[in-house]
Formats: sequence, structure tokens, C-alpha cells
Amino acid sequence: MHLFFRSLPILALTLNASAAITVDTVQVAMRDGIRLATDVYRDDSLPAGPVVLMRTPYDRAKAKASAEKMATAGYVAVIQDCRGTHGSEGILIPYNNEGQDGSDSIEWVTRQAWCNGRVGMTGGSYVGAVQWQAAVEHPPGLVAIAPQATWSSFYRNLYLGGAVRLALIASWAAGNSAKPADAKSVDWDSTLLHLPLSEIDDKIGWPIPWLKGALTHPELNGYWTRLELKGQLPALNLPALHVVGYYDYFSRESVDNFTLMQRADRAHKGAPRHRLILGPWDHGSIGKSKVAEVDFGTEAVLDTFAIQRDWFDRHLKMDPEALAKPFPPVRYFSMGDNVWKDAQSWPPKGFTDTSFYLRSSGKANTAKGAGRLSREAPSQHEPADTFRADPADPAPASAVTEKRPLRSAVWGPTDQRPIEEREDVLVYTGDELTAPLTFAGNVSAKLHVSANTVDADWAVKLVDVHPDGYAQNLASGILRGRFRDSLEHPKPLQPGKVYEITVDLGPVAATLLEGHRLRVDVCGAHFPLYDRNPNTGEGPFGSGTAIATETVLHQPDALSRVILPCLKK
Repeated sequence: MHLFFRSLPILALTLNASAAITVDTVQVAMRDGIRLATDVYRDDSLPAGPVVLMRTPYDRAKAKASAEKMATAGYVAVIQDCRGTHGSEGILIPYNNEGQDGSDSIEWVTRQAWCNGRVGMTGGSYVGAVQWQAAVEHPPGLVAIAPQATWSSFYRNLYLGGAVRLALIASWAAGNSAKPADAKSVDWDSTLLHLPLSEIDDKIGWPIPWLKGALTHPELNGYWTRLELKGQLPALNLPALHVVGYYDYFSRESVDNFTLMQRADRAHKGAPRHRLILGPWDHGSIGKSKVAEVDFGTEAVLDTFAIQRDWFDRHLKMDPEALAKPFPPVRYFSMGDNVWKDAQSWPPKGFTDTSFYLRSSGKANTAKGAGRLSREAPSQHEPADTFRADPADPAPASAVTEKRPLRSAVWGPTDQRPIEEREDVLVYTGDELTAPLTFAGNVSAKLHVSANTVDADWAVKLVDVHPDGYAQNLASGILRGRFRDSLEHPKPLQPGKVYEITVDLGPVAATLLEGHRLRVDVCGAHFPLYDRNPNTGEGPFGSGTAIATETVLHQPDALSRVILPCLKK
């Protein structure tokens, strides 16, 4: 069942200026009768062809320019408003219906006279996740996808190491939920600091049930099972193009999705069908050179449309010219020297895990303290470092400025020096490099720590200190103490007990040039990109707080170190 609303001619000005592209608006019925607004862009002079489908909650009209380009390139471009958004019927409950709706939409597409039976999907973030959700339904006709900067585990979309990406999910929820007519503007400073977390939607100003549910289930338990798709990826028999940036909060997820798919292909001894492109970007800057405060140069610029078109030429059109092009499975950008490199897998071969040890005489607080980073492990006892993590004054994720208030912290590279002036930040700096240091792969920190509270966070940053002193964050991670052993079954800390913990800093590739220094920062918060830990262990329904005294040890029987995959020499 569908209804045609309009058919408008569009003169496409790119790729083929003579092609007259028309757009038809259709109401496509899902299995439960809900109708979704769908625009179909096509060149009427062409016979039935392959289809590129995009399903978005962000207004299908905003995809007009890319849809016209795709149609001019010989595809039928189908752009659809997700359920409960813009022109579509129903109610938006994020991701709740996207698998079924995606499958139903693909089924409808393949029945149309203008479709040759081959369908691909494209888009990033939410628009990327709906591709995985549709794919695991195994709809006939879906033969290739291009999920950019997205997840296959909804839990890991929101949580890292047990801490929730608070500013991201709270602001997204406020902007994508039904707002009362009399709603007041949100006071984000007080909202992000509000306890208990279970009341965040009330603090925003109106009920958002799905947000409350996400914030009150910090454990990876049955609540998340329906949208835990990662285990189903190896069974998907279709090529996928993965594009993401190191500073993107979905970097770990996108890279993991690629490695899972690539391993499954190798197990079936099939030809390589998956590609990963890793750049120096955050979530909003994919394909650009300027990311937050750092310009990575013209080499960092990527024409994402051209990459996607080439992908679909290869896998939807089966174009001989596209199939004949070289196909490195991994293309990654090395920050610092700012060049692209090719590899057969991630992590790339030729790199070996190398430990850089945290050392000090017991006072590593601030960049002016005694903290140092060394390739040599301590051979004798060194006094531990301590800091106080105060939930009333959490360490910020990025420096607060007049133009960037606390609530507007960014994921991309910014100068860490103002944060490194805080007494609650431990700073370990290496010697000035006399030769370039190159690394590429997944970075982690293994720390021996303790706290005097039943819970505490350890946030770790890897930093490149430039010759002029600019301290550029390269990678970061966080671990909530009670999740140290398991995301499914958290356990409180025993005050004073020493634990070895592993903090995942995600994928990164960089070359630190001569004159630069490698640095590691450790503190108790990464706020408000992640929620602050009240340190009480009460969980999302608790409103109490406690100041935690946190300790980092560095001695022969309790080494603390960051592990970098360094280029073999």
C-alpha cells in the first residue's frame, strides 16, 4: 500500500548536467499499517536500476542534494523519514522499530518497477545504525551497506566502561522528543549536574521514558538484548563500508564492526568485501581538515560521497572499472605527519605493543608536578600518586572558555594545558623525542589503583605535547571502578584495596615528530561527556555524593603503564 503525492522535475547540475531527475513522494505502509514518508529520486530516462536507501529521523528533505547526486550517478535514491519523524506517521522511540521498518521498506523497494532487485543503504550515526538493524533481519535484495560512525550495540552507543555519555544522550533526547508547548529552555549546567540520573528527563522539563530507561540500566543486561546486534554481524553475507574518526565516540564500535565482518569473511575464505576508513575526525567533522582546535591539513579532507559512490559502483552495479580498482581493506590517517596509509587489517601489521610506564616521586599532580613517562619500569618502590575526585567539581573533558562553557565540551582535539593545571589531574610527561615515534592500533592503559570509596572513576588521556607546549589529546577512555571486571555484574570497590584495571583508549594512529613529548593524564572524571561518578556506589537512583581519594601506584609489583602499538624498528 502506498500513495503518490507529487512528482517534481529537478535539473541535476553535477556529474551529468543533462539528466532530469524527478522526485516522487510516497507514503509507504509498514507491517502494522504505519505509513512512512518516502522520497524517490530517479532519472526517468533510465531503465530499472540499483537503489540506494537512506532512512533518517533528521528530515529527509535535508538529504536532497546527496540524493540528486546519487540519482545522477545512475542510482535510484530513496530517502525516508523514520517512524514518528517529520512526514512519517507513528511515534519515535529511538531504534525501537528500525529493524522491522527497514526490512519492510527494502521489501517495498524491491517490488517497484524502477528497482532491479539490488539495494544498498547509506548514512551515518543514527542513519548508520538503522542499516545494521535492517541487515540482521536479512531482507532479500539488500546486498551492500555503508554505515558511517555508528554502532551495532546500543548499550555501547551510550556507555563506555560503565560511564554514560551524558551530554550526548541528554541533549539528543531533548532535541528528538515531543516537547510540551509551554516547555522552558533547558538549564544544561544544572541538568547535567543533577542527581539522581533517573530524574534527568524531569530536569530537562518533560517526560522522556526511553531516556530514563537508558540512564537507569548502566549494566549490560537483558534490558539491552534486543538491540545488541554485534553477535549477529558475522552471519551477514554482505559487504560493508565503515568510515569513522579517532575522536568519534563511535570509533571503537565502528572498528569492531569492521574487524568482526572481516574475520567472518576470512573464516569463509571469501574475497575481501569490507573496508575501514579511519580519519582524524570527530562525529561532526568527518571528511574535513579542521577538527575542534586542530587543522590536519588538506590530506585529511575526504569526499565521503565519492567513496560511497565507488562502493556502490563496485557492489550494486558490479561495474568492471570499479571492481578493477585497488582495494586496500584499511585506509587510515596518521596524525602528526598527516598522511594516509593502507593496511590489510586493523590493527595494522608491523606494530608491536610497547609499554610506557607512569613514574613519579609521589607528586604527579598538574603538569608542573613530578610525573614522568618512561619506557623503563621502576626497579624499586616509588611513592604512589593521589588526587581527590570531587563530584561537585568534576574534571572537565575539555578546557572551559568564554566561548566553550562546561556543558559544551567537545570530543575533538583541544589544548589540555588548562586542565593539567588542576590538582585533581595526574600528569606524566616523557622526554623530548629525538626521533619520530609512530604508533597505530588500539591503545590501552593498565593501572594499579585504589580508592577510599566504594566506587570511583579513572579517566585516562593520551596527549601529544608540541614543541610550543600545546597539549593535544590523541585518545581517551574511562572506567568506572565497579565495572572493572564485568559490564554485566558490577561489584563495589573495597576501600584501600589495590586493583589492576584496564582502561580502553580506543583506536589511534599518529607520528610524534622530533621535539614532541608523549604525555598521559589520569583523573577522576571526563565531564560532561561522561557522567561524573558520585563515588557512593548507589547507582542511577542515588542522590548522595562522596569525595574520593584515588591512588595510582607505580612500583615493581604494581606497575602502571599505557600500552602503545609502536612501529617496529
